[in-house]
Amino acid sequence: MNNIIICGFMGSGKTVVGKELAKIMGRRFVDTDELVEKKQGIPIKAIFEAYGEDYFRELEHKVCCETAELKNCIISTGGGAVTYARNVEELKKGGRIVFLDTDFETVCERIGTGTTRPLFQDIQKARALYDERYPKYLEAADVTVDGNMSARKTALTIAAMMK
Repeated sequence: MNNIIICGFMGSGKTVVGKELAKIMGRRFVDTDELVEKKQGIPIKAIFEAYGEDYFRELEHKVCCETAELKNCIISTGGGAVTYARNVEELKKGGRIVFLDTDFETVCERIGTGTTRPLFQDIQKARALYDERYPKYLEAADVTVDGNMSARKTALTIAAMMK
């Protein structure tokens, strides 16, 4: 069986839905952001602050290449991963990409205030980033699912589509 790769904007529910989907389908869950943090031994926010976004994106690309070689997994990607064609190309070698299409308002509710997310410190910049990334998510996706539903309902929808 191929991997199911979940993409979407930060706060779209990739990790929560991915974990739920893994339970439903009896598969291993893998989070690319967690893998980057494990490899570096520090949180992503600290990677951004110490080394910059370009350095982080290189690490992320390596992790995308590695996860594409896994089998039968549910893979949650970072919010920017599939906005880079090279990552999409690698990830598609190992499975199908599912875009969690979540409204910006819902994203804001889920993330809340006082976030530690480096790219969500300024709401106007975050909205601009959302608008910039949205068409890239659509382009990368093999399947698009409504991400505004509960994690359970979203995961059940994806599981039904992938059978």
